[in-house]
Order: sequence, then C-alpha cells, then structure tokens
Amino acid sequence: MADVLLKTEEIAAILRVHPKHVYRLLKKGLPARRVGSEWRFSRDEVLAWSGGKAVQANFAESRAEEVDKEAVPSLVAANGDVAVLELLRVARTVGPPLLGFVQADMGTAAELLRRGAVLAAGAHAGGFPSHVGDERVARLHLVQREIGLLYPKGSRTLRLKDLPKRRLASRPPTAGVRTYLDEALRDAGLDPARVHKNALVLDSHLEVVLAVTAGRADVGLGSRAWGERAGLAFFPLAREAYGLIVKARDLGDARVVRLCEAAQGKPFQAEVGAIPGYDASGAGDIRYDA
Repeated sequence: MADVLLKTEEIAAILRVHPKHVYRLLKKGLPARRVGSEWRFSRDEVLAWSGGKAVQANFAESRAEEVDKEAVPSLVAANGDVAVLELLRVARTVGPPLLGFVQADMGTAAELLRRGAVLAAGAHAGGFPSHVGDERVARLHLVQREIGLLYPKGSRTLRLKDLPKRRLASRPPTAGVRTYLDEALRDAGLDPARVHKNALVLDSHLEVVLAVTAGRADVGLGSRAWGERAGLAFFPLAREAYGLIVKARDLGDARVVRLCEAAQGKPFQAEVGAIPGYDASGAGDIRYDA
C-alpha cells in the first residue's frame, strides 16, 4: 500500500501539539512535502524525526485500514498527451511509488476517476469539472497547449475552405478538441458534418499523427506537440489549459504528491517547456474549478 500522507491537523494529533505549532516545527526541520499551498506529512518520517516519542498508533492504524479499503489503482487515465507521458517518465526516474497509464478520452477518464478505477484523469479547458459524482476534484495544472491541424511540411498552405477536398483524420464529436475544429469550420461558412462525412475518426492525438505521416490522411486534428514530434506543419485553432484532475481527498496520497513534485520540478518544466506548442508556466499548481 502506498504511504499515506497526512494533513497538518492529523500530524498535530500524532505529535500532540496545536496545529499552529506544526508550522514552528517545520522551521526546525520537521519533514514535509508541498501539495499546492498545503503541507503533507509522512507518519513514519515524522516519527523518525521526533525520535519515536510521538504516539498515536490507534489513529494511524485506523487511518491505514480506511485507505486500504478505498485504495485505487496507481493509474493515470488520459489521451496520451505528450505532457502526461513526460510527467510519468520524470516521476518514474525518482522511483516508487510508480504509476501506469491508461489510454482514455476526457469523458471516459473522468468516469474511471468517479468509479475509483484510476487515481487521476486528463482534462482540458472546457472540461474541467468541479466534481466527479459527489466528490470534489482538484486540478494539477501541467501546461497551456496549442491545438490545431497537422499536415506534411512542404505541401501547399492549408486553408480551412479546402478541408472538404482533403482526407481528414479527426476526433470523435465527444472529444473536447473537436469543438475547436467545428467552430472554426462554421466560422468559415462550412458544415462540420459535411467535412467529417468521410473523415477518419480516431481515438487519440497520436493516432491522428500516425495517420498523416503514413499517408492515410492529408490533414489531422491534434496537438502541436505531437505534430512537432512527427515533423508536421501546424495550423493553429486554439490554445487551452491542460492537466490532471484528482479527487480532492486524494491530494495527500503519496502517488498524487509524486505527480505534483514531478510537475513542479525543473526536469519536467525544462523538458516540456522546450517543446513547441507548450507553455509550462505554473506547472504543478493545484487549482479548484467552479
């Protein structure tokens, strides 16, 4: 079972001090980790630091039993965004707790999170929920990303009005990024249904990129970051925030803390920030959406 990280009030109970005194102990070296604007504590690390004098065994055991009953798999469900894959890679280099990846669109990922089948779910602007089911969620911000149309470099300049004549690799109507294309088509006086009549409808940005690079499509809808990896030209449609949502009560989970630490770290921000189509400013911030 992953180590359970405790809140300030809980660690104060273990140390038998007032919660305000915990902040004084932080200045004296009390081991802690930042999760957004809050502190989280490992019971074992605090007991070791205090010389084992702090005792609340019954509380700790009952807390562990509670978490064990509600333990969720160490999985992140997302649509294969480059930023998520890089986040998991950076987190993996640090060591356990390790997290795996599940391919899922935004709606499916949120449903998996609601059911407790995954620990975190990918989400982007226009799809940041305040709750999944009855549970409040928090958002781990990763990047601002660019979404648009991808096509081979060297081909003629892309124009929206030419899309009905081009082989299109697109996304399902339920995909959040699809709304950007449909809005742009309507603004250009085109019928999205007509444009998509013979389109390849694919499940991920990566599949779109592969369809274009393999010559099965002339143009595809996806992120600039994936297009850059495949050496494709880019026609911009939108810029949006992208990140992971987790249940707010799981912010103290050591696996979520590892994701936060990885996102806040220099290796992730330097690597992702260098990819055209991404802005990693504020990566690792914890946000709550209305």
